Amino acid sequence: MKLIKQLPLTMAVIAALCPISVLAQEPMTQEQIDQIVAKAVDKALADRDAKIEATRLNRTDTLVTPQVPTTPDKAVPLGLKFTGYARYGAHFQAGDQKYIGVDGSYNGSSAIGRLGNEGNGGEFQLTKIIKADNGAIWDIGVMIDHWGDEVNLKKAYAGVTNLFEAQPNAYFWAGRDFHQRPQQGINDYFWMNHDGQGAGVKSLDLGFAQLDMAAVASVEQCNPEMIEDGGNPSRISCTGGSGTGDKGNYAATSKLHGIKFGPIDFELYANYGFDSKAIDSDERSKAWQAAVVLSHTGGNSLNKIIARYSDHSDNSVYNKTNGLHTVYTSFEGNYKFTQQAQVEYLLAFHDYDNDEQTLDNRRNYGAIVRPMYFWNDIHSTWLEAGYQRVDYENDGDNKGWKLTLSQNISIAMGPEFRPMLRFYVTGGQVENNHTTRVAGQDNTQLDSFNVGAMWEAWW
Repeated sequence: MKLIKQLPLTMAVIAALCPISVLAQEPMTQEQIDQIVAKAVDKALADRDAKIEATRLNRTDTLVTPQVPTTPDKAVPLGLKFTGYARYGAHFQAGDQKYIGVDGSYNGSSAIGRLGNEGNGGEFQLTKIIKADNGAIWDIGVMIDHWGDEVNLKKAYAGVTNLFEAQPNAYFWAGRDFHQRPQQGINDYFWMNHDGQGAGVKSLDLGFAQLDMAAVASVEQCNPEMIEDGGNPSRISCTGGSGTGDKGNYAATSKLHGIKFGPIDFELYANYGFDSKAIDSDERSKAWQAAVVLSHTGGNSLNKIIARYSDHSDNSVYNKTNGLHTVYTSFEGNYKFTQQAQVEYLLAFHDYDNDEQTLDNRRNYGAIVRPMYFWNDIHSTWLEAGYQRVDYENDGDNKGWKLTLSQNISIAMGPEFRPMLRFYVTGGQVENNHTTRVAGQDNTQLDSFNVGAMWEAWW
């Protein structure tokens, strides 16, 4: 039966390969005919198999990934999508500081180095993605976070893309969400942060660049207070954490990205902060900030320069201080000597200058280097060294260093892969000379030695 099905295809191939002029010549032997038939059959079967495979690869299983007709790069999974970031573990303190830090630092919670020097917590999100009949793709997301005693609602938003034919990648959103929070990983610093609730658009195509714009509000926070309530004197006004309304501090944010100047990628940020009448009139203020980011990606390296200026604010225009001017600049990157030997690094400078309260003026200098060696696709050894100096305008400075050795087990080879199990030992020394002078005490030297184990993952 198989030969009968293949016979018409074989005869057609023979007719194509053997024109009449050839058949008019001397007859072919049976062996020659068999060879021609065999080659023709093989070619026809190969062509058929190739077409079947191409059809299989191009087919969309609507039970798993419904087809999106106008945006083939945007798959729409069924059910809920679970994403997040978390790290939890044990951190044993055998010295003066559980987490090593220099007093007065503004360059992040781990400005002297993040490895083996960070606490526990996580962010857990569920997202539902829906494709409308008109091709628009909607997503609804909810996230809770756990970075302290309270579990807070960090996200509750809805957004839509593929809405306009002229702007298929533009994403319109409203609600509570992470917003404009570019982060440096090695020191865990959000050099801008405008998380809140509002509305905006991302990736609006301008031809030469893409534009993000939004108007957002800072979320009100509950500050627990003791309430005298008869027989229950320990009653508190609230349990802390985020509320549901706006605090009264607002920001108009913008970002230009997707710009290339030769080998350089260029980003530009501009933000403006203002207050509503929910803030007392004598406390209302305005602030603005601008930043530029230059990045270069090479065959074995990635380097980035960040420069930010803020007027009446620091890393967020929500929080305003009249007379304050801050500058933050940094150079960061990574270099891959081989697939197994790599290094990450950061140099940072932060100038905090208040015209009205000069006693708090200071400059932060920081340097972190993290060489890494990957023994295979599971085991790696990392060494991180950090130094920081906080130079106050008055009454001395604070400084410190940290060194961490970490043995890791991860899902794949490379610093970007998680989940990871981490076993580390951290040592360091901090001298908070300015702090002790202001308090009228002798200079205090803090020596630290900590041992810990932690898992970290993003998914």
